[in-house]
Amino acid sequence: MMTNLFSVFDPSTNIFNMSLNWLSTFLGLLMIPSMFWFIPSRYQLIWNKTLITLHNEFKILLEPNNHNSSSFIFISLFTMILFNNFLGLFPYIFTSTSHLTFTLSLALPLWMSFMIYGWLNNTQYMFAHLVPQGTPAILMPFMVCIETISNIIRPGTLAVRLAANMIAGHLLLILLGNTGSSLSYYILNLLIMAQIMLLILEAAVAIIQSYVFAVLSTLYFSEVN
Repeated sequence: MMTNLFSVFDPSTNIFNMSLNWLSTFLGLLMIPSMFWFIPSRYQLIWNKTLITLHNEFKILLEPNNHNSSSFIFISLFTMILFNNFLGLFPYIFTSTSHLTFTLSLALPLWMSFMIYGWLNNTQYMFAHLVPQGTPAILMPFMVCIETISNIIRPGTLAVRLAANMIAGHLLLILLGNTGSSLSYYILNLLIMAQIMLLILEAAVAIIQSYVFAVLSTLYFSEVN
């Protein structure tokens, strides 16, 4: 039962034995060029306002380190994750952010680059960061182990958080949707209303999870400076 339930997330779309699932990640490239040729619409103005707001928020996190321009990296990360999260809400479109292959491919290189940058440029600070200020001498070895482990698992927690949240909502929608054929007309109306509410909730989760991923990446970057 569980195998059949989770098999809905397996990459299975293909034409002539060529997998088309991961092409959903690149669909945005077909729509982006039009922004450079048409007069800005209300949607583009809203999106620009959103990007400016994100830049100001990320700049606050990075301001002590004078790396304000780095916020554009995390804005791009937010945009990419948000786009793929929303694509997964449409029928018959592969949800790439529900797979650890995709989320780890985003989190692991970011974390590795932060660690390499921090240990090469701020070695003394990175060592000092392993022992929080005010820690008793007898607890310092344990704190070093705890801080090291918590630092190592950061890319995993980033990846699992995003993938698990996307899978959970989709699974609930699928479970409720599969029961529709066996329900009465009155109960079916209630089910449709519940599905619509869940879809709205999933849209909010798509925004929140992309924002959380970008903010945590920004915080991890600010810690190595």
